[in-house]
Amino acid sequence: MAEGTFERQNLVKRGTRLSYFTIAWNSLEGLIAVIAGAVAGSISLVGIGIDSFIEVVSGATLLWRMTVDADAHSRERNERLSLRIVGLCFLFLAVYVAYESCSDLIGRKPPGHSIAGIILACVSLVVMPILSRAKKTVGYELGSPAMNADARQTDFCVYLSAVLLSGLLLNATLGWWWADPAAALIMVPIIAKEGLDGIRGKACCDPCS
Repeated sequence: MAEGTFERQNLVKRGTRLSYFTIAWNSLEGLIAVIAGAVAGSISLVGIGIDSFIEVVSGATLLWRMTVDADAHSRERNERLSLRIVGLCFLFLAVYVAYESCSDLIGRKPPGHSIAGIILACVSLVVMPILSRAKKTVGYELGSPAMNADARQTDFCVYLSAVLLSGLLLNATLGWWWADPAAALIMVPIIAKEGLDGIRGKACCDPCS
């Protein structure tokens, strides 16, 4: 029993470190993405920035959940609350991205080129899969739906970064101005689904998924 408790405490410490890294990384990523997106007029880049801030909220909520891990009742309560908070944030993000993307497509508003956005997307495609795998491992060992949901958000960030990079490169190399808002629109149903799943309390618990 003591060995199991000690092992769980170590997992909680690992989860706490991962949450701190998530908060630090996504704060920086979000700031860069929002500024670069605002300068370039890129909706998908701003969307990535807002998604990063959502991950900061998720990481902070997860830290709160880790502080009461020893109390099973509080642990379960924070699991549910964490999922719902993040789910609501994702739904707001879906509405914002859909509105701005449709406005740009209808108004034929071309975004500027963003080298900073391209570099940021490339770095995220390297860092995020590693972080996600670490979170899934800890989440599975702890039996934590909130940690697994947080890992799913990190996977989601990888996908958004890939979509973002495609849109920015097509705009920069071929001048396809519509690629950026179109790429952002592709994100909307995925964002909305993640939001609804969070509100309903759904989370994946398989470390390999």
